[in-house]
Amino acid sequence: MGEMVGWCWKWFLPLGSMVVCIAMALRLLDFLWWRPKRLEEHFSKQGIRGPPYRFFIGCVKEMVGLMLEASSKPMMPQNSHNILPRVLSFYHHWKKIYGSTFLLWFGPTARLTVADPDLIREILVSRANYFERYESHPLVRQLEGDGLVSLRGEKWAHHRKVLTPTFHMDNLELLMPLVGRTVLDMVEKWSAMSPSGEVEIDVSEWFQTVTEDAITRTAFGRSYEDGKAVFRLQTQQMIYAAEAFRKVFIPGYRFLPTKKNTSSWKLDKEIKKNLMALIGRRKESSENEKPDGSAKDLLGLMINASTKKAPSPSSSSTSGHRRPTTTRTTSASPITVQDIVEECKTFLFAGKQTTSNLLTWATVLLAMHPEWQERARREVLEVCGSRDIPTRDHLAKLKTLGMILNETLRLYPPAVATIRRTKTDVELGGYRIPRGTELLIPIMAVHHDARLWGKDAAQFNPARFAEGPASAARHRTAFIPFGLGARMCIGQNLALLEAKLTVAIILQHFVVRLSPSYVHAPTVLMLLYPQYGAPLLFRSLSPPSPSLPSDPHHPTGVV
Repeated sequence: MGEMVGWCWKWFLPLGSMVVCIAMALRLLDFLWWRPKRLEEHFSKQGIRGPPYRFFIGCVKEMVGLMLEASSKPMMPQNSHNILPRVLSFYHHWKKIYGSTFLLWFGPTARLTVADPDLIREILVSRANYFERYESHPLVRQLEGDGLVSLRGEKWAHHRKVLTPTFHMDNLELLMPLVGRTVLDMVEKWSAMSPSGEVEIDVSEWFQTVTEDAITRTAFGRSYEDGKAVFRLQTQQMIYAAEAFRKVFIPGYRFLPTKKNTSSWKLDKEIKKNLMALIGRRKESSENEKPDGSAKDLLGLMINASTKKAPSPSSSSTSGHRRPTTTRTTSASPITVQDIVEECKTFLFAGKQTTSNLLTWATVLLAMHPEWQERARREVLEVCGSRDIPTRDHLAKLKTLGMILNETLRLYPPAVATIRRTKTDVELGGYRIPRGTELLIPIMAVHHDARLWGKDAAQFNPARFAEGPASAARHRTAFIPFGLGARMCIGQNLALLEAKLTVAIILQHFVVRLSPSYVHAPTVLMLLYPQYGAPLLFRSLSPPSPSLPSDPHHPTGVV
């Protein structure tokens, strides 16, 4: 009998293992082949087609090929703003074949392109409860942190509520004189570099310093110097991540213990260590702090919230539609030290890159279009004079400059696309979309759509924003550089204020034109940037030295 049992186990165990292996293989095969083919057929029956799904890789190989081919050649002519075929080459290519709504495959994951502004408003505003932000690539997430950009649900709503006061206009106004001083320092350095009156500057590098200063003051306030030290580490980290991001087509590359990957891992640990030490020092000093009229900084608000009982989160819904899932009514989790670390990383990354890109492209466009540059300069000199740092009241009157910045954001949005994922089966625009499908919203394609913007959609024409962004196009959702709805970029006010202030001061001091070495080649690596830099020529207007405010905490910078 014992021999019989032993014999049974001898054969049963291998057989059981074989069954488990077969089951796992079938599930993997379903994930990598049968499910994508079912989805392909599901959308095909609704008239939605796209490039065919290929086992495991989807259509990534074709996407990478199209983008590499497009980025191998600069724009022709050099002053052309028809950059969609170069920047979103795969979308431009397949749209001509399949229409603006088509299915593509990021590996075995289905992505449906949605460029209709009515449907975009549904996704981002009126039915936002049915969609969630998709999880970023691990390399991007390592840089941006698990902060407000990537959080979801109750935790996102709680963090958003805590951080919002940082970006109120009255609070940002207190930072303006400090940011103005940084811009003036930059302008004075440019002038010193040019004894002959003209100097070549690669603005894509210099603007990093200006935006770094502004976001550091916004995030760390009186802990500014400690914040700068963290920022320097983050800048090094971005260089490593950018290099690794170019190799994402090599599966598992980011896990290999290469010299650069090892350095990146060490930097990430050091950034977290420094931030935690900074938070500890601020926590100790905050116990004896008294209000002094200075700006509310992100770090202070987070630390203050971490010491209080978290309130019950309010609904982030912006419509009366039924939620696809039941929401618990429990309180949001309290903000931890790790949460604060991640939020700091998020704002260091997002706040610096988006605004520096806006400043770079705005200055390039002013150099390309001297007639608009002169109009903007006349306005700045008339409103602000040639000496004073512009105040908030001044900036509000710079209508032409505001139009130029909006047109820059239309033609050259920092984020060229955004992605949402369906949380449940949903009907959108008459299409039945299964749960888990990713929706790709090509922001740049919407911004360049002639049906929405007219025949001159690919031309630089700030006058279209004369009556404001809401009236610039044939649809209110045609202009979405900062997103839309509850998840609209929280730093929008800071970015526009900083950009307006910086460009105004530059126009007070210089005439800008393209350098002979400038090559117009917009490209994407996480965000839109100039592939070969942005060298421009600055000729000094030689005004008297600007007057500096003697009280950096005064709202207008003037005593």
